[in-house]
Amino acid sequence: MTTNMLGRFLGGGILAMLIVSGAAAHHGWSWAEADQIELRGTIRDIYIGPPHPTLDVETASDGMWRVELANPRQTERAGFMEGSAKVGDEVLVLGNRSTDSSEKRLKAVRITIAGKAYDLYPERIKTK
Repeated sequence: MTTNMLGRFLGGGILAMLIVSGAAAHHGWSWAEADQIELRGTIRDIYIGPPHPTLDVETASDGMWRVELANPRQTERAGFMEGSAKVGDEVLVLGNRSTDSSEKRLKAVRITIAGKAYDLYPERIKTK
């Protein structure tokens, strides 16, 4: 193997590791607090797609929040898909808030719309 080929191989390997570690950090829970909160509000925007479906939820007391759901397949397995909710629907979200208190972002473990619960991460749901 020539030096040039070895350099490309190692460079490609390093790039692949950076991509994988970045994806793992994005998909992990390290950015979220351990304690769960409930957030109640009105859906103002819905995005169903990769890397994570999201809801923009406006609360009466705290303004707009970004709610991240599970990856698209897992969200669909929970029963939540295109048409399950619409802008203007009331939603109750159980999830983990961002550790950055200046950021209004929540990782949902369960969302409830019109009395129907969608358990996105059933194994992570903490009941009181």
